[in-house]
Amino acid sequence: MGSAPEATVGRLINRSELIAGSGNRTASVPALDRGLAILEAVAKSKSGLTLSQLTRTLDLPKSSVFCLLITLERAGYLRRNPVTKRYGCEMKLVRIATQAFEGITLREKARPILRRLLDQTGLTVHMGIAGEHEVILIEKLDPHLTSSVATWIGKGMDFHCTSLGKCLLAFSPETEIDRILGNRVLFRHNENTIATVQRLKAELAKVRKLGYAVDDEEEELGSRCIGAPVLNAEGRAMAAISISGDLTAIDMTNSSSLCLKVQKAAEVLSRQINAVPKL
Repeated sequence: MGSAPEATVGRLINRSELIAGSGNRTASVPALDRGLAILEAVAKSKSGLTLSQLTRTLDLPKSSVFCLLITLERAGYLRRNPVTKRYGCEMKLVRIATQAFEGITLREKARPILRRLLDQTGLTVHMGIAGEHEVILIEKLDPHLTSSVATWIGKGMDFHCTSLGKCLLAFSPETEIDRILGNRVLFRHNENTIATVQRLKAELAKVRKLGYAVDDEEEELGSRCIGAPVLNAEGRAMAAISISGDLTAIDMTNSSSLCLKVQKAAEVLSRQINAVPKL
């Protein structure tokens, strides 16, 4: 007879066997399959699971489960209670799940607003959220069938040299800014890139004052971006949106107008996100 946690979780079928017998699909990675099965099993258990329980529940060798648990614990996804010896989910896993959920909600609410910004400017529109150490793009709209901007949904981007990243940092608590930057070296993409924390913090102060950020060939030569933050009720950045174009598409003659359009779109989205539903 299995224990209560085992009955709740149930015995999981080996996913790699399913893939292997499903025709011409590319085979999955067995170790990753097993690691994901462990995360799912632990997440479903209210009080956590021990090594022995996971071994029996997943029908896997004890040595394999132990190595995977050590890896997941060191990576910050699981934690082991020193008293009960049970493994539970760590906050890093919760943070990733929260970001994913927020990203889905944001995309749904933002899509018509971003489409309107695309129509108004004729430029590529991006939306990103803050990841652990980089900006994660969660939406992209392009005015052309073939994108001229080498970005995609899910791409990670630097904080210090993108308009999205500057907005996300500028409207975050100082402790969060310090956590993200830490002792990291700011990669210099070219001579325009801000490559010191001191200069970056001065830039962030300017972004807070203006309400928008500019990437003036700081990440890629020949490209400019204008971004604005999507703020929650406390004035912190939940996300940021931006427009991107080459030097002829964003120049001295139209930059002020484009800044206002991006800010307006971000403000509209902020109001929608923070709106209290009527009872």
